[in-house]
Amino acid sequence: MATMISPWQVPLPSAGSEESHYFQDMSAVSKQANATGRIITLTCAFSILYAVLRYHILGPVPWKDFPFFILNKAFALSGFMLLLFNFSFGPMRNSGVAIPESWLNARRALGMTGFLLVLIHVLMSFLVFKREVYGQFFEENGTLTLIAGLSMFGGVLAFVTLWAYNLSFQTHLREDKAFIHFITSRRFLLVAMLFTLVHLFFMGYKGWLNPDGWHGGLPPISLVSFVFFVVGYGFNLVGRK
Repeated sequence: MATMISPWQVPLPSAGSEESHYFQDMSAVSKQANATGRIITLTCAFSILYAVLRYHILGPVPWKDFPFFILNKAFALSGFMLLLFNFSFGPMRNSGVAIPESWLNARRALGMTGFLLVLIHVLMSFLVFKREVYGQFFEENGTLTLIAGLSMFGGVLAFVTLWAYNLSFQTHLREDKAFIHFITSRRFLLVAMLFTLVHLFFMGYKGWLNPDGWHGGLPPISLVSFVFFVVGYGFNLVGRK
């Protein structure tokens, strides 16, 4: 009489066999995909919930502004955080912080997602950046104030630098070893990150200095981004090689 074999009794591939390597590779890919999805989901959820809580629930912004004005802020915060993760996980590990391998392997996906969210933020900001919405950034004659000009200048430089960094790995420029070495060098990245600092600081420092005006006691999104930036930049300064 034939012996029935349970599926749970099928022998596993031996160590070192092609099947073993296949299952190990699939497991690594699965862990990376899970880590990537989890980081992106949690980052976006935190950004949206924080924006809704601060501006709608605790603040005066009407709900009609959620699809554009509020989501624009959430996209900016989540995109910035994902890019910061992309640039900081490596230096954090070099500094002695325990960063899982799956997080390191997720950096490219985090960077691409962050770039797309920042691109959406830039396009949406062009449409809402008006005197009626951001009156504090405009003079009586309709021109930008000095503070607004500095913030926008830093933002443009940060975005163009990020775009160039991204394109360098997607086009024939990746074959130029000298250029790739320059654009990925410690000095270039540390300087380029400062453009974001300029954008964030001049965009919101006046509001940071007025805690009485914080909705529900929650700091502005620009200040939250600035704090994340300082921490991330510190790790890059110490741990980037």
